[in-house]
Amino acid sequence: MKTLKNQFKKFSILLLSGILVTSLINCTGKKGEPIEGSDSKLDKASIEKTVREVVYPLPTSFEVINMINKIEASYIIGLTNPLANVDKYFTDKSQALNLGVYSADLSYASTYNMKQEVMNFMDVSEKLVKELGITGAFSSDFIEEVELNIDNKDLLVELITESFYDTYEYLVKNNKEDLSLLVLTGSWVEAMYISCNISNTVYSNPELVKVIMHQKSALYKLIELLAPHNSHETIQSLLNDLNPIKLVYDSIDEKGITQKQMEDIITQTEALREKIIA
Repeated sequence: MKTLKNQFKKFSILLLSGILVTSLINCTGKKGEPIEGSDSKLDKASIEKTVREVVYPLPTSFEVINMINKIEASYIIGLTNPLANVDKYFTDKSQALNLGVYSADLSYASTYNMKQEVMNFMDVSEKLVKELGITGAFSSDFIEEVELNIDNKDLLVELITESFYDTYEYLVKNNKEDLSLLVLTGSWVEAMYISCNISNTVYSNPELVKVIMHQKSALYKLIELLAPHNSHETIQSLLNDLNPIKLVYDSIDEKGITQKQMEDIITQTEALREKIIA
């Protein structure tokens, strides 16, 4: 039986990656029934403290988008995954990956206070949650609370953060872990894609270069989390897809990133993102 510390290591990064409602099905692809567990609420303050102590710092999609926001890059309409794409996702894999993608898009819209976009991404995320059969992962009042507080950016972020810990509790009770990594991967790829495409002149913007370079350690941590599950074909395919990006990061030396390396990261990220949302 896994220790609580090990559970934190695997699940807390997922909860802090901008994902609203991601208690996912197991790797058999079956929508399993919840198992019985304690009804007592976990101490969220204790969970957050443990997260910060035991988890390698993988930036959340909120944190990545905030980095972009702080350098005064404008919100780009059409950069996110088109809402209509949600109807194309029929498999558990595509639904889980794109739940992660839309969660990063939600972070993007929330950080820029794009109210209608926030509600749109809430709607498509809710659709994927229902398709995956995981509506028990968050409070029935959650969407209503988001709608009521759509004008309060700080409270909106607080509501979403609170939902991460509720989702953690649900994950622990239901023993669902491997496919949750698909959601995490989708969220990371979309945050990277947004970072790489927020400007036509990424390499000439030192702050944007810092944002993308900051993702090197995040990618390594993501691969570290995926690797123990590589016996599952879906996880192994993701590791294969992430490897070209990793190889570019591996080639960067202490002299700093070159324009060619930056262009290669952008190209490889765009290719993987297109594969996920197609």
